[in-house]
Amino acid sequence: METFDRSAALARLRSEDFDVVVIGAGMTGTGVAVDAAQRGLRVALIDAGDIAVGTSSKSSKMVHGGLRYLQQKEFRLVYENLRERQRLLTNAPHLVRVLPFLIPLFGKNGVVSKTVARSYASALRIYDVTGGWRIGQRYQRISKEQALAHLPTLKVDRLVAGFLYFDARGDDARVALTLAQTAAVNFGASVATYVRATGFDHDDAGRVRAVHVQDVVGGDTFAVTTKSVVNATGVWADAIFSLAERHESHRITPAKGVHLTVPHDRLPADVAAVFAVPGDRRSIFVVPFEEAGFTYLGTTDTAYDGPLDDPLTTPEDVAYILSAANAATTSNVTPADVTGVWAGLRPLLAPEGDEELKERTADLSRRHKVIVNHDGVVHITGGKWTTYRQMAEDTVDAVCQGLSKKARCQTAKLKLFGAPTKNVSEPTTDLDLHLYRRFGVHAAEVAALIALHPDLAEVAIEGLPYRRAEFVYSARHEMVVSLEDLLTRRTRAHLQDARATLASAPAIAALVADELGWDTARQDAEVAAYRSLVTKEFLAAGLSLERDHS
Repeated sequence: METFDRSAALARLRSEDFDVVVIGAGMTGTGVAVDAAQRGLRVALIDAGDIAVGTSSKSSKMVHGGLRYLQQKEFRLVYENLRERQRLLTNAPHLVRVLPFLIPLFGKNGVVSKTVARSYASALRIYDVTGGWRIGQRYQRISKEQALAHLPTLKVDRLVAGFLYFDARGDDARVALTLAQTAAVNFGASVATYVRATGFDHDDAGRVRAVHVQDVVGGDTFAVTTKSVVNATGVWADAIFSLAERHESHRITPAKGVHLTVPHDRLPADVAAVFAVPGDRRSIFVVPFEEAGFTYLGTTDTAYDGPLDDPLTTPEDVAYILSAANAATTSNVTPADVTGVWAGLRPLLAPEGDEELKERTADLSRRHKVIVNHDGVVHITGGKWTTYRQMAEDTVDAVCQGLSKKARCQTAKLKLFGAPTKNVSEPTTDLDLHLYRRFGVHAAEVAALIALHPDLAEVAIEGLPYRRAEFVYSARHEMVVSLEDLLTRRTRAHLQDARATLASAPAIAALVADELGWDTARQDAEVAAYRSLVTKEFLAAGLSLERDHS
């Protein structure tokens, strides 16, 4: 995997001429890089931080059509989502898998409102017809006993029955990483993290000819020669709009989404569940983390006007989510149960013209929009990660048109990096299955590390499934720059149990030190930086840093 190397990519950025520089290595930007490189364009992909450092590592981790979008009559969007969901299930089966969703039906005296039941049944029928059927299973009504078998703490006195329908789950950060690897390893794109775009050069005709960048790690600046640029920076898109157009832009309305993690035994579920929020027109999801022994809950959807680099969970966010969970269950989850939090910003399209935001952010469209400027800069905004591939196709179509190149998109059936080339059964042993669901066919390389060094088979963080070998492998092959990269995105340890992860952080820093060239001072600095992150997130949310041992 020598072609997925940051140093080599930086050298290429300095010396080569590119057809397109993609700014932003989230789901959309990495998808654009794959599409463009697969069509034969010379591609550079850069990000001011890590791969998927922003919204693309902080989603609800569901690959879904969006049942609630039917209420907004966004039928085309749901159809597109479900079509792309199926493509991800096919093209990255090691990372994306089917997940059943439970909608509990509550009522009084054992009777549920016929209007409510019919409304759900109608929506689910349309959902299946719109494309949900592609997953191979259709929705079904289930009994009270069947619902309790999936989620035992549902309030028995109010529970009447339930609906079960089918969508999918995916580790958002690892899907983005896999896309970046696909672009670089399979199609020769130059991918470099921690490279910030600071400005553009234009030729006499006003067309972009270079992107000025700064190596965030080394500190030096240089220009990357290119014929076009794609702005795929999500909630940071306005900053690139402003650089390109040389005046302030306000095209994005950020909306904050928050999730909380609690131990599985406090809110046990073997499927995802959808809970209506009392007194609100929204729902939250309750989703089991695969094999990690935790359940996560979310999300909120509120307008946000704070720092884009630092959205934080508040005590109000925690109360909102826990209250919704406790209204439907007897779990009585409290802030003391929370082991992890994450907050992300959705890059929603702002209202057109001078019109002020009058809708709730939850009601704003999740559609994407491609904006083509005469200067060779193409902006892709809005959207959701399930449809990253379609967003990339539309974007690269515009890039190719601007470059007068005729090359058709061929990513609909493209197997992503690590995906088996033909249908295979998943491994049967716990360790092999765990590694396969993170690395795909490259799990064999992690297993080879363990065979050489059996101590690397040991669990690295108490209560979590990650083995020491995974951290070594990621440090060696997955463009890791910081300890935070390892703990929050290459693994999801930080999201699952931040306290336990912090306790093991010094040992993990020492474990990967040789791979990353860290001396003792650098190890200490990385651990201190991660401790600062955990402290900031937990204190902002009103949570204690101390583990509750009661």
